Amino acid sequence: MRAPAALAALMVAAPAAAAPQLAAGYGEHMVLQRGQPIPIAGEAAPRARVTGRLGGASASATADVEGRFTLTFPARPASETGETLTLTDATGSASWQDILIGDVWLCSGQSNMELSVGRALNTWNELRMSTDDGIRLAMVQTATAPVPREAFAKPLTWAAAAPATVEPFSAACYFMAKQLRADRKDVPLGLIHSNWGGSAARAWLDPASVKALHGQAALDQLKLYERDPMAAAQAFAPQWYDWWRANDSGREPWTNPDSLSWKPVPRISFWNEWKGTGLDTDPTANVWLRQDFELTAEQAKAGGTLSIGAIDDLDLTWVNGQPVGYTFGWGVERHYKVPARYLKPGKNSVLIAANNMWDTGGFFAGADRLFFQPANGGPIPLGAGWEYSIGTVDGVPPRAPWDANAGIGVMHNAMVAPLGPMRLAGVAWYQGESDVGQPDYDLKLRQLFAGWRRQFGSQARMLVVQLADFGARTSAPGASGWAQLRQDQLDGVAADANAALVTAIDIGEPTDIHPANKNDLGKRLALAAQGQPMPMPRSAVLTGETLTVSFTGVEGGLTALGGPHALGVEICGETQESCRWVVPALDGARLLIPVTGGMPATRVRHAWADAPIVNLYDARGLPVPGFELAVTR
Repeated sequence: MRAPAALAALMVAAPAAAAPQLAAGYGEHMVLQRGQPIPIAGEAAPRARVTGRLGGASASATADVEGRFTLTFPARPASETGETLTLTDATGSASWQDILIGDVWLCSGQSNMELSVGRALNTWNELRMSTDDGIRLAMVQTATAPVPREAFAKPLTWAAAAPATVEPFSAACYFMAKQLRADRKDVPLGLIHSNWGGSAARAWLDPASVKALHGQAALDQLKLYERDPMAAAQAFAPQWYDWWRANDSGREPWTNPDSLSWKPVPRISFWNEWKGTGLDTDPTANVWLRQDFELTAEQAKAGGTLSIGAIDDLDLTWVNGQPVGYTFGWGVERHYKVPARYLKPGKNSVLIAANNMWDTGGFFAGADRLFFQPANGGPIPLGAGWEYSIGTVDGVPPRAPWDANAGIGVMHNAMVAPLGPMRLAGVAWYQGESDVGQPDYDLKLRQLFAGWRRQFGSQARMLVVQLADFGARTSAPGASGWAQLRQDQLDGVAADANAALVTAIDIGEPTDIHPANKNDLGKRLALAAQGQPMPMPRSAVLTGETLTVSFTGVEGGLTALGGPHALGVEICGETQESCRWVVPALDGARLLIPVTGGMPATRVRHAWADAPIVNLYDARGLPVPGFELAVTR
């Protein structure tokens, strides 16, 4: 009788074969896109035959050699009745409950899309009334990756709207959904919050768009970083060297650190706290840091890992003159592998070129986070004895393709790619502050749109928030990087047949880059999501002494609020100095501008400033966006 008992014990101990599982973006309580075929991605045993049932519909597929599969269910209308999804293969079945059919929106960008309902207007009342089982929310954990991932840094969960789930969620996204639900109570909404404050547009590009804008070499560097971060840093270092030499009269401190003037680091902290050093009053700088440590012959032969804590913002780090790592990210701890061939018995030297481009700079973590860990022994503390030298070079060194906030495609790879092939109603995008002063934002938008549609379907509608007013008020026409970025946003949208520009140019706060009025912005996004026309400039035609500026998307005619005339309208010749304010007459959806006295008129502008005062609206209370139009005759 012992054999059956032993067999039973073995059966209990043996792991059960895994039933099919959903891909990272799917889960219980999710919303699936109405009106489109419904792809459901997942994993099963390699070559397994997988069948699925979603309510009364069924589908089947065969997993590939790595176990990936996609089932496609027929398109369905909106439904607030929770459905069950079941996946089955030869190993067993798994089910997910309470799945709705409606519209799914990805809300993405930088801090103004990230800004939470808890920081918006009327928070107490909004949260009190936020419970709605027809709005389902999913928040993506911030992370970066050099190549596309299949899983998120933290598992994605879907949950119904309620005070606890709404409070940390994107305010612009939530208020868009709230208005959409008010307009169509029978259509559930799924909202995906995938944002990163301070991120550049290029961080959200998919690989095909990375190649289109930055070339195959950028993709190759990212792939190298995935395989071997140190090799990638070494391959990138020559760009950094060229930049430094060009800005420092050919000097190379990394080859001769003693050419610099060194002083003891007062404390392991942000250098803003180093009283009397100059960094306490002007922390935006390039600063060299160095430290030595001793190794035995055995330790040197084994190699190890250098940990330097977190450096705010950017570092390139050498050991004994060899580059071992490059990282951008103020809260990212650096752990750089150092091969034995770079080490030696006795004294070894660490050199760091640190850059801070805003606010605090230097050591983000405490002294206990700085050490060298030999492969064959205990850690060697490096928390004391550092020296510093303030560099004479201003500006920000080259950024590697894999760095955090401006890395090429790194946020798409970690925060969008894992959503898989799910269909979306569209994407709401609020980003651009980090790209002010950079060229070709309209081309970036074109590639972002293309990447999202490759992943989420050609039907996906693109909503772009034109930047809010922020910065100094002006009393005369002038150049504006923010206005140029707004124009690029407008141009990118105008070139796409299924996109809309939703301006926030009148609801910002000149002294706060993060305006709280996402409530009204959400209502405007909802109008655009439903295909309602937004005011857009169309043409500027000079006939005789009258310049006629025409608009599309204006309902009920144009109105100047708060006075008899539209503010912030100017005409220009070829130079900035030729720009001057004008007083247009309002004629339905047109501006009529007198052009007299032989003054040049090759361009017309509206709200061309960082923080313009806007009073030109249509009958719905939608403002005319900031723009520049070429004048034709």
